[in-house]
Amino acid sequence: QVQLVESGGGLVQPGGSLRLSCTASGFTWDLYTIGWFRQAPGKAREGVSCINIPGRRTYTADSVKGRFTISRDNAKNTVYLQMNSLQPEDTAVYYCARADAGYGCYHDHQSARDFDHWGQGAQVTVSS
Repeated sequence: QVQLVESGGGLVQPGGSLRLSCTASGFTWDLYTIGWFRQAPGKAREGVSCINIPGRRTYTADSVKGRFTISRDNAKNTVYLQMNSLQPEDTAVYYCARADAGYGCYHDHQSARDFDHWGQGAQVTVSS
C-alpha cells in the first residue's frame, strides 16, 4: 500500500523556519518523483517544489524561491522541505505527492495532474 506521511508542520512566527518531512512506503522509492504542494483556505492548490530521481532536477516556485529548499534522502525514503524566512502568506496545508519518474517535475513548472498519490497534509501556520 502506497503511503506518504508528512510531518514537521506547526506554528511559527514570521521570519522563522520549519522543516517538513515526507516519508514514503509501499513502493520502490527511487522510481518516483516527489513534490510538495500547498493549499491555503479559499485559494487554489499551489505547487511549491519538487525533486526527481535521483534528485538531479528540482523545481521551486517563484513565490518561495530563495527561502525554501527541497532535498531527498534515498536511504530514508524521505524528502524534506526546508522553509526559512516564513511569512504569514506561507500559511497553508502542505502536501507531498508522488509522480512517476520523468513526470510532474520540470525545469520551469510542477504539474499537479501528474501526481497520483498524496499524503494527508501538514498544517503550517505563520503568525505572531
